[in-house]
Amino acid sequence: MSEEQLQARASTKSVRLSPRKARLVVDQIRGKPVEQALEYLTFERRKPAHYIRKTLDSAISNAEHNVGMDVDRLVVKEAYVDEGPTLKRFRPRAMGRATPINKPTSHITIVVAQA
Repeated sequence: MSEEQLQARASTKSVRLSPRKARLVVDQIRGKPVEQALEYLTFERRKPAHYIRKTLDSAISNAEHNVGMDVDRLVVKEAYVDEGPTLKRFRPRAMGRATPINKPTSHITIVVAQA
């Protein structure tokens, strides 16, 4: 395998986050060097940043230990959030009715490669 094809991936499944909100954070780190992405995620106050940072840390660790890549040269090649299964609940309302409450989940995937 050539150096351009070396990449490592990590994914986190069924995280209790809305995919739409998680994509706002993921869009900010796509294509950036790993150091910049980690710095951004450390100081980002939105809830998805915590889970995305853990996934990125796992991808970096996979690149270092499984593939043997240099951590200082890593770049976030791909980062995307897919929709997971939705937890469906019901809330009681007036006059004996019930209304549905959907609790979405997300699958976060991050791929890192050497620059």
